[in-house]
This record gives sequence, C-alpha cells and structure tokens, in this order.
Amino acid sequence: MSTHEMRQRIATGQGFLAALDQSGGSTPKALAAYGIPADAYEGDEAMFDLVHQMRARIITSPAFRADRVLGAILFEGTMDREIADEPTPHYLWRSKGVVPFVKVDKGLADPAEGVQLMRPMPGLDELLARARDLEVFGTKMRSVIQDADEQGIARNVAQQFEVGHQILDAGLVPILEPEVDIHSPSKAEAERLLLAGIERHLDELPGDEQIMLKLSIPSVDGFYDGLIAHPRVLRVVALSGGYSRAEANERLARNPGLIASFSRALVEDLSATQDDDAFDAALDAAVDGIFRASIT
Repeated sequence: MSTHEMRQRIATGQGFLAALDQSGGSTPKALAAYGIPADAYEGDEAMFDLVHQMRARIITSPAFRADRVLGAILFEGTMDREIADEPTPHYLWRSKGVVPFVKVDKGLADPAEGVQLMRPMPGLDELLARARDLEVFGTKMRSVIQDADEQGIARNVAQQFEVGHQILDAGLVPILEPEVDIHSPSKAEAERLLLAGIERHLDELPGDEQIMLKLSIPSVDGFYDGLIAHPRVLRVVALSGGYSRAEANERLARNPGLIASFSRALVEDLSATQDDDAFDAALDAAVDGIFRASIT
C-alpha cells in the first residue's frame, strides 16, 4: 500500500466519499430501506450478515468506480469482513482504487448544552492498530450540534480534535464530523460558532499534520471556503443530513470545493429485490448525480 498515493487521491481527486458505515443502531433502518424488514432476520449476527451483503453488492457493482468514488467509509464490522475473499479494505484499494476509511465512534451521548458528544471509545487504540494493519487510510467519527450554544459547540469541537490527535498519532487521517442538525432553528448561527471553533483548533495542530472534515451543507453558500483552502485540511466533505439526494445534490453544487460523503442519499433507490441490472442502473444513477454535484 502507498499511503502517499491514497493521500494524493483524497487531496486532489475528483469524486466523492461513499458512506457505508451504518452501525448497530442505524442498521435496521438501513436494511428496512433496502427492503429487508426486521422480522426477516433474528439477532445481530444475522443482521450484520445481511448488511454486509448489501455493502458488498454496492462495492462490487460496476457502477462503483474509482473515477467517481474517491473513498468509502466502512463500519468496523465491514472492515473486518471480506469481499471476494479479500479483506474489505484490500478489495477497495487494490481491486477498485477506492481509499478505505473506518468509522470509529461508538454513538452519541445524551443531549446537553445543545449538542451530543461522542460516547467514550475505550478500545480505540486497538481498533486503530487493526485498521492500520488492514491498510485503512483514515477514520470518521460523528457528534451532533442541535442548537447555537457557544459552550456546547466549543466542547463538541474540542472533543473531536482531542480524539483526532489520538488518531493522527496512530498514523491515520481523521475525518472530524461535528454535524449541525439540518432542522436546527439556529443552524446558521451554530455553523458560525462551529467554524470559529474549528479554525482555532486547526491553528494549534502540530507540525504539518492534516485532518479532514465532514460537515453539514452550510446555510450560506461558500461558507466553508476558508476551510477547504486551509493548509491543515486535506479535504472537506459534506453529509446529506436527511435531505433527499436531489436536494442534497442541489445544495452541494452551490458550494464549489465541497464534495459529498452521502449515506442514505446514496442508497435511497436501492432494493434487495432488484435484479443485478436494475440494482446497477439505480446505483449508477445515484453515483453519477452525486459525482456531478461534487465536481461543480
């Protein structure tokens, strides 16, 4: 593996990141949207087998190509499984040319001060070592901002950067994801506070370290242009946040330099009942639309 090649691809490539990282709490919803109801399986093992089949079908599809998909964010269980008799990260990079990332957070804490911080991650060092051994390039971790509470947002950003330093020390590139809820009545003000907090912490990064950011599509077009150009930021990607794919693409296209990292919006037209031709056609249409919005 060439980490340098992966870094260059993420830094300069045209395309987007596919977010295939639904975890235990969100997997039943993802399967239901895919046409597999909760009464079709029993227990977590069967559930994760089914969602891995869904993800493997996406990744192996001819529509999932490196000329449009720069990277893929994996759930830990997907990272540890195989596709076509290869570890999933190896298959992604060696067979598809897609850079592998892994979600490392363990979900959200209860709301306080207008935000939800990340739960503790006691096994993070072990997970990072395993990811590095599997040739994973980077990580992703999500927290949420619901209100424009200055103290809450400061704590949220501080936690993201604190764990980000731990990930950098392990030799991986962290994607910090302090998501601003798209339904927040104070979304624009929350984004202003978030931007100020991120900029302060970026200036404190040691040496020539770089991080990535995954942010909600901003209320003000071009609001994150400074972050996109910042020398300490490898790339800024956007989550769909509950917007339909059409609306997310339209909003994203108004923010040059911001690229997609969509999850639900990527898979919203896919179904377990589709034959391969229909599945590949639906995925191709989704990938093409997200790609075009990402290179605008």
